[in-house]
Formats: sequence, structure tokens, C-alpha cells
Amino acid sequence: MSSQRSAGAVPYPVRVFDDDTPAVANLDPALLDALRRAATDAGIEFVVNGGWRSREYQAELFAAAVVKYGSAQEAARWVATPDTSAHVSGDAVDVGPAAARAWLSAHGARYGLCQIYRNEPWHFELRPSAVEHGCPPMYPDPTHDPRMRSASE
Repeated sequence: MSSQRSAGAVPYPVRVFDDDTPAVANLDPALLDALRRAATDAGIEFVVNGGWRSREYQAELFAAAVVKYGSAQEAARWVATPDTSAHVSGDAVDVGPAAARAWLSAHGARYGLCQIYRNEPWHFELRPSAVEHGCPPMYPDPTHDPRMRSASE
């Protein structure tokens, strides 16, 4: 499991202040800072269920989703490819528990933290303009996000 952990696997939720877990430590510094400020201000525990991931680990997750959902098209509603995943670049974090997600949904824009996909209430990304303008409208799922289209499409 240690090699999977170094690739970004989070076998159990970890605190947002855990600098020893690659899924947290390898997040974009601005995203991590915003997440930690929000967690401190919220006064409730925020945990990371998923964060930075290696390309290889993201490929494993996508392949498993294809098996689970029966096609690459259906899997793409839940798991991005390594070429399109914001997790691979450290620009996305999956937050728990439900109370933390609810708090971020209500207050995250103050920190630039926005839920991006309606079907993934745990998935947040940094949108600095949200501090002044609020979060952009959510996509129904990742297949509606133009960033999720690979160059070959």
C-alpha cells in the first residue's frame, strides 16, 4: 500500500494539515492554503478523501471505473482520465465528511473553493475569482466540462 499511497491513494481519510501524505502535500500550494484557511475558520474537521494523484494511479482509477460502469463514456461521469484529471495536476481535492462539504458549499467561495460538478459534492477546486464574484455554475457532471475533453476528441 505504501507505493499506492506515494502515488496519491488515500486508503483512509486524512486531515487537511497532514503534510506526510502525498495526496495532501502535493496539492497546488494555493489550493492547499485556501483549504487549510477554510478548515481553520469552519471550526469543524475537514478531511481529504482524494487529492493529488499520479498519472498512473489516475489511470488505474479510470480503468476500474470503466469496468464498474461498463463503458469509458459512463465512467467519465465519475472519474477523469490521467490527461484531463485536475487531481493529477494537484488542482482538485475531495473533501469529507458531509458536514465539511456542506460548510464549503455554503462558505467556500470566500476562500475561492468551489464545487465544480453537481454529481460530486465532495470535489472542490480553487477558483480565485469566486472570492469577489461567487462560484461559477456547476456542471451536471464532468462530461459537461470542456476541460475533460482530450486533445484527440
